[in-house]
Amino acid sequence: MPAEANDIHVDLGPLLAERGMTLTDLAAQVGVTQVNLSILKNGRAKAIRFSTLTSLCKVLQCQPGDLLTYRPPD
Repeated sequence: MPAEANDIHVDLGPLLAERGMTLTDLAAQVGVTQVNLSILKNGRAKAIRFSTLTSLCKVLQCQPGDLLTYRPPD
């Protein structure tokens, strides 16, 4: 059975907390709307552009694997 999009989770909240950043701060630095980052953070995103992922990693000083995790359903 192929993986579903909702099996991939974006762990943006913990990274923001570790860095003392708000979603508003991150949106301004990445050049993505706060609404779109909120969709990512809350697990409602269906996709993410590589350019957005690259910008997030650059600003948060992390690797893609720090942001994205695969969690299969129980």
